[in-house]
Amino acid sequence: MKIGIVKEPDFEARVSMLPEGVATLISKGHTVFVESNAGLQAFATNEDYAQAGATVTDLQTVISESDILLSMHAQSVSHIQSSILIGMYSPLSDQSTLNVFAANHNTVFSMDMLPRTTRAQSMDILSSQANIAGYKAVLLAATTYSRYFPMFMTAAGSIAPAKMLILGAGVAGLQAIATARRLGAVVEVFDTRPAVKEEVQSLGAKFIEVEGAADASSAGGYAVEQSEEFKTRQQARIAESAAKADIIITTAQIPGRKAPILITQDMLNSMRKGSIIIDLAASTGGNTPMTKDDETITHNGITIVGNSNLARMMPADASKLYGKNIINFLQLITGNDATVHLNFEDDLVKGTCIMKDGSIIHERLST
Repeated sequence: MKIGIVKEPDFEARVSMLPEGVATLISKGHTVFVESNAGLQAFATNEDYAQAGATVTDLQTVISESDILLSMHAQSVSHIQSSILIGMYSPLSDQSTLNVFAANHNTVFSMDMLPRTTRAQSMDILSSQANIAGYKAVLLAATTYSRYFPMFMTAAGSIAPAKMLILGAGVAGLQAIATARRLGAVVEVFDTRPAVKEEVQSLGAKFIEVEGAADASSAGGYAVEQSEEFKTRQQARIAESAAKADIIITTAQIPGRKAPILITQDMLNSMRKGSIIIDLAASTGGNTPMTKDDETITHNGITIVGNSNLARMMPADASKLYGKNIINFLQLITGNDATVHLNFEDDLVKGTCIMKDGSIIHERLST
């Protein structure tokens, strides 16, 4: 099978696969074409790809020669017709991209739609990238915050440790807890899923409990909409912790929906000047009413960083993990003879394929 790797838009430093991943594909009998300079921002040169066995060429040749095209963003492949595309295309919130893919008669696998099951873990791009985002969020907070994270006892006096509140104990939240604790912060965590309490506590954080959360066990690892009664209790408990917090990291998103407002205007007003909020839900509206996507603002002395793509700030490791996810997924849709075999009886293939030959087939997408 012939696999093409295209260059991402200028705002994206990652690439779908690094040379080490290309070497793995070639060892399995595939032929790989790479658009020139596709990996430069992830510190992978054309020479690196060539040494791994890829053919480095121009975009048009990559498109014309490849059976499958790999990208991260829809902008990279939105002009391509009658191809199999694999990336993370946010189909639940981006109808315009769906329309373009349909008009171009593409077969599209959007990896952010992958069912979050045990079998899918090795292909889960949301988890691999969220892990990096959680780590980077804490480091970004530490460099932005005007005070120390750990407690210090000095001859000039004592420095109290930073108090951190993390909203959401998914992959990003758990990595944020671990990183913040390593830096010496005191951490409190809120999540609507009581099942994560043990994980939170094992990392050395305090879990904020609110009774009456909707059952998320059937949501495939994603957050679910909560009742108004629960939201009221939730806001009261979060408000108590937000008023004491020096740093807040928010991660709460619901697929296909606007991000819930967890830090209200009143909560913002109660925080002390110099506090930091890192909002990882910025791309879907943010968890505060003041969040602006891809912007850092100051409101009443509080710095609010809106960034849903912190993984691109660590492009080498982010690309490495993403590429491994893709290699594992490719094994599902290719046979031992290195040709395409689309088995729609497989729940992972079916759950990830949003469009076949220009027709929307995913049950969660409207036609």
